[in-house]
Amino acid sequence: MTDDLQHSKAALVTGASTGIGEATVRALRAEGWTVFAVARREDRLASLAAETGAVAVPADIAEDDDVSRLVEKVTAAGGIDTLINIAGGARGADRVAEASTADWEWMYRVNVLGTMKLTRAFLPMLRANGEGTVLNLTSTAAIAAYEGGGGYNAAKFAQHALTNALRLEEVENNIRVIEVAPGLVQTEEFALNRLGSEQAADKVYEGVEKPLTAGDVADVVRYAVSVPHHVNLDEIVIRPVAQAANHKLIRKG
Repeated sequence: MTDDLQHSKAALVTGASTGIGEATVRALRAEGWTVFAVARREDRLASLAAETGAVAVPADIAEDDDVSRLVEKVTAAGGIDTLINIAGGARGADRVAEASTADWEWMYRVNVLGTMKLTRAFLPMLRANGEGTVLNLTSTAAIAAYEGGGGYNAAKFAQHALTNALRLEEVENNIRVIEVAPGLVQTEEFALNRLGSEQAADKVYEGVEKPLTAGDVADVVRYAVSVPHHVNLDEIVIRPVAQAANHKLIRKG
């Protein structure tokens, strides 16, 4: 790569159609980054691109053909130095004894295999850049298990382990690997997609005065990938003050 490309600020952000991914696209674009916004929902990406100037690239990161086309498009557009894996999610809150195989398979596919496939595909580009960064958004569910969280815990623990292994493997290529693990974040879709109804989703945040917002987490992501490259914030846990631990959340009223 040319010297200009080596020191450019260009990122690919997955999960960009909503929540933390969308907020991260906005945060980076506000700082002048070139951003490739990736998600499956083309209409939402188009709106985000029109508002922010990001490059919309509709794709399913767990599908090999989509990932190949994504690499081709990003390469043709000049490449990236930063890969931000935010796409993921949870389905269901069943105990292991009542676990839904379909839910568990979906969570592993989007949280683990999607992260692996995209990272594997872009590592040659990040290595060639000389100062590449990979940031994986996991969860405090990757740190401590909880009842009814077995499937999501399993997926996020696996993503956490993948991230740690990647850091060890790629340090010789001067790639920094960052993990951001949020606690309770109130977004428009996470709890709704997990629990299936607005009523159930609302109860997740009921009585919590100030849960984290997507913008709070996006600001931490932006900071972590913007500090000088020799500074690696290996693992960042971010929670609202009301959540002292996964099992201790202050609700008022």
